[in-house]
Amino acid sequence: MIEPGGAYVPIGDTRLFIVERGRGDPILVLHGGPGLDHHMFGDYLDPLAEGYRLIFVDQRSQGKSDRAPEETWTIRQMAADVGALAESLNLVRYAVLGHSFGAMVALQHAVDYPNAAALSILSGGVPSAEYLKVVEENLRAFEPESLRATVTASWEREAEANTQEDVRSLLNDQMPYHFGDPLSPLIAEYTARTAGAVYAPDVLSHFARQEYGGIEVVDRLRDVAHPVLVLAGRKDRTASVEAAEAIAGGVPGAELVVLEDSGHMTFVEENERYLAVVNDFLQRGDLHAWKSR
Repeated sequence: MIEPGGAYVPIGDTRLFIVERGRGDPILVLHGGPGLDHHMFGDYLDPLAEGYRLIFVDQRSQGKSDRAPEETWTIRQMAADVGALAESLNLVRYAVLGHSFGAMVALQHAVDYPNAAALSILSGGVPSAEYLKVVEENLRAFEPESLRATVTASWEREAEANTQEDVRSLLNDQMPYHFGDPLSPLIAEYTARTAGAVYAPDVLSHFARQEYGGIEVVDRLRDVAHPVLVLAGRKDRTASVEAAEAIAGGVPGAELVVLEDSGHMTFVEENERYLAVVNDFLQRGDLHAWKSR
């Protein structure tokens, strides 16, 4: 059964599943992971649907999207999929919002297709796999110590994930790492508000064995030709503020906003602040002038 607002969209060699909320100017929303789907955003971004057309995308071979050949499971192909999806939806111009792995796809899209998106919003992303090496260091120092072994093992299990339950279990064990406060009551709330996900364990294990796509665009950031907003959590143990600063420093005119009380899950931990910053950026980007064909 297709959920309300859901549809399959052909993009050439495959079909992507999307869910739309709201009306207005289009924002393509890319989930993290890899191996997750649009449910990871729950209803946390829904207030933006009061003024914009949110198009939540299950990326290639993930969620309810059709399966595509494994050789096409790359960040560059998923970045190309963004433009192909926009074309199939007859969008003249569009914004892209990506979080975590989705932010890397959005950044790759901005670099490879500098004039395609009108605006890009990147939260919790990195411009190079080098910046992900901080994860090992942060795992060794993770507190509380009582959770350290469980959290560390959850990262190791990503490369061996085989089933839906494998992904669900490791995410449950790993989630404290992604919140600034590992014991935050927001973790249980987030789990409840994001129920229903269709995981892709093979996509997760594929990327986990390959540096999560091995993104490397540091030397190409200057090619981005549209406004970019970079969001980072001060307490993020995965995508550091340093990584966000590298993106913002390399993209001409990019804006950087650091959410001081957040870890990796900025749109959850400081939801009102996150939405206010994103909405302000969209408004100043004159999205309301956009038209579809």
